[in-house]
Amino acid sequence: MTANVSEFDEFLTAFLPTPQASQDTELLQQIGFIPGVRETLLVRQVHALEHATVWILSGLPDRRTVPSQTDWTDNSGLGGLSTEQGFYLYGQANTAEVKRAVNQALERITHGEWNLAVHPRCGTNLSVGMLLTASIAFGIHLLLPRNPIEQLLGLGVAATTASQLAPELGRFAQQYITTSIPFNLKVCEVSSVQDSWGRPAHFIQTEWID
Repeated sequence: MTANVSEFDEFLTAFLPTPQASQDTELLQQIGFIPGVRETLLVRQVHALEHATVWILSGLPDRRTVPSQTDWTDNSGLGGLSTEQGFYLYGQANTAEVKRAVNQALERITHGEWNLAVHPRCGTNLSVGMLLTASIAFGIHLLLPRNPIEQLLGLGVAATTASQLAPELGRFAQQYITTSIPFNLKVCEVSSVQDSWGRPAHFIQTEWID
């Protein structure tokens, strides 16, 4: 598995651009007249900072390679929800810890630790997995006879195949579609709040800077 991840990363490094500090600023200047572009860019950066903060709170050591399961203690009680104004952070952490983590996360992710933008428990992975399963299952449904047993076996093959492909494709989707390195973000305030559903959380308010 390590070798496969390394080869995948080498492919991405060779064929996809390295994050640049001015990338979203320039993109906004070029196509900012399109409705929703600024908001989309903002949420992508907030999403990346959310992931980086969860990594830091989970105890990820200072490194610039792809995090593995042996590098950190996955605090499954931590989670987040990104918005245009900032992100909600759920889980057992006091305000001082959250402030320290979010500032450290912003520093590290904007100074080369790009992989902090990607997290294995992100909803993007689940969405990719569901889409893959549905797509493969539909294809197999069309190819196989309508016999219930064969269709059921085909569904099992679809689920197994999707589970193998989803982690890497989900990571790709996070890194290049649903997140962006938060070069344009400034942390304004960290406060203890309740979200719209009344759940206790911390809200990390951010602001876009050019």
